[in-house]
Amino acid sequence: MGVSGCGKSTIAELLAARIGGVFVDGDALHPQANIDKMARGEPLDDADRLPWLRRVGGVFRRGAAEDAAELSAPCVIACSALKRRYRDLIAAEAGGRVEFLYLQGSRDVLLRRMAQRTRHFMPLSLLDSQLASLEEPAPDETAVTLSVDLTPEQIVAAFLASLQG
Repeated sequence: MGVSGCGKSTIAELLAARIGGVFVDGDALHPQANIDKMARGEPLDDADRLPWLRRVGGVFRRGAAEDAAELSAPCVIACSALKRRYRDLIAAEAGGRVEFLYLQGSRDVLLRRMAQRTRHFMPLSLLDSQLASLEEPAPDETAVTLSVDLTPEQIVAAFLASLQG
């Protein structure tokens, strides 16, 4: 979890491969109206996010296949989950414990990363609204915070080590 440009998809894909899980890009779970709104440079509000957050939690519960009765492999979803209430909703919809990995980075690093991306709908102009909305995980949440300054391999290794500890 984290703001745009923090490496969510890269890390989630690598993590899923390491644990034999299923990777799901949370962006693919957005309704088209949300993607269109963000592409126009308009931040999403809570009403926009609610159906998406429920869908993310449902995918955790059922797995990547919408028609699956239950999860057959660990599911790793790249999702912003910017606020605590969003993370709480995802966990509630998932029907169980969800471990969050918060990828923390400076505005400058995130902007540089976003500027290097191609074919992504999220414009640079929305980073500040995401940073303003971000509520970093509290100590009582099931979340691990790691710096985006680490390599993807280091992030995945540190996250997996934290789960074992």
